[in-house]
Amino acid sequence: MSNKVFAKGLAAALAASVALVPLMASAGELVIESWRNDDIDIWNDQIIPAFNKEYPEIKVTFSPTPPTDYNALINAKFAGGTAGDLITCRPFDASLELYKQGNLAPLDDIKGMDNFSDVAKSAWQTDDGSATFCLPMASVIHGFIYNKEAFEAAGVEVPKTREEFYAALDKIKEEGSYIPMAMGTADQWEAATMGFQNIGPNYWKGEEGRKALIDGSQKFTDKPYIDTFTELASWSNYLPDGYEAISYPDAQNLFSLGRAAVYPAGSWDISLFNSQADFEFGAFPPPPAAGSDTCYISDHTDIALGLNAKSPNAAEAKIFLEWMTGSEFASLYSNALPGFFSLSNHKVEISDPVANEFVSWRQKCESTIRNSYQILSRGTPNLENELWNISAQVINGTVTPEEAGKATEAGLAKWYAPHQ
Repeated sequence: MSNKVFAKGLAAALAASVALVPLMASAGELVIESWRNDDIDIWNDQIIPAFNKEYPEIKVTFSPTPPTDYNALINAKFAGGTAGDLITCRPFDASLELYKQGNLAPLDDIKGMDNFSDVAKSAWQTDDGSATFCLPMASVIHGFIYNKEAFEAAGVEVPKTREEFYAALDKIKEEGSYIPMAMGTADQWEAATMGFQNIGPNYWKGEEGRKALIDGSQKFTDKPYIDTFTELASWSNYLPDGYEAISYPDAQNLFSLGRAAVYPAGSWDISLFNSQADFEFGAFPPPPAAGSDTCYISDHTDIALGLNAKSPNAAEAKIFLEWMTGSEFASLYSNALPGFFSLSNHKVEISDPVANEFVSWRQKCESTIRNSYQILSRGTPNLENELWNISAQVINGTVTPEEAGKATEAGLAKWYAPHQ
């Protein structure tokens, strides 16, 4: 190698190392890693200023990453020693793996951790519950958001049963002014998250079915799962033309522009529609079958905050985490981000009417979480990602519900002993 080539290589290496410096946690400033890039203004304009009123000497920077890149990037940052001080945690297996690798510090000694129930903490604990490694922040709830003007135009009421739901969609389709339901399958994940995991709990009876999958007493080839896939397959009758090429942002735009009547939703979509839709919208839970005496909702423990085990600012980071356990943060976060519901025990008054509608379902329905998140996505193939692909194929009509159940079960059986 010539000296000139070596010099160029050294210069490139130095440039690369300098480029990494802003990403590294440095003494005196807290850096928060997150996948919630939509929230940067809320953190900068509301949450961080509220914290700095009490702790003006601690500088905090919110540094988000696009959601689809977050898991890979945070792993790379930990490997390279460039991760921020505070790490936004996904629930269950992904964050548990970060803890097992020594990347996240245990947080059981944080003052105020007793403001969270055992259920809230369970998404960020070891399997035996001996260590909590992220501070719970919020859950999200699944259901359907609807355009009130579209319902009025078609002469339909908010459905209370599954039968009423599809009768309403049929009537909206027949009336013709609106696309009955805005969703696509191009990105796949929404087919599982706002499709399969939204309507499914009414079939597998929430926590009863979720736990039965974990202990192996239920399989994806059983009736509750085939019935879920069967209902999901029927959605193709109500989606926009060319839905196979429609992405998640495309579907959001279709609804916010007033072109669709129903949007299969996560409560996190409320903020976007508040800012973009110029019509009144409401929400209803996934309707159970007529005659059912219990309804079930996915009230998913979604987001928490952990401490980088190698942070040079651990003392300041713990002050921030302790502040987050209080009622001020619970109220601020829940109202700044309507549709993200505090997991603390503090009583929070939510001002947004649609967010209030979502959270009211906790009083009349049984709550569960997505059945792919705890334990069942630790192996290969990853169940969560399998459900993305298979749910999209079911809607697209490229696999039957029965084939979907067999494929999902076969994937889980490759590595998970209770299903072998």
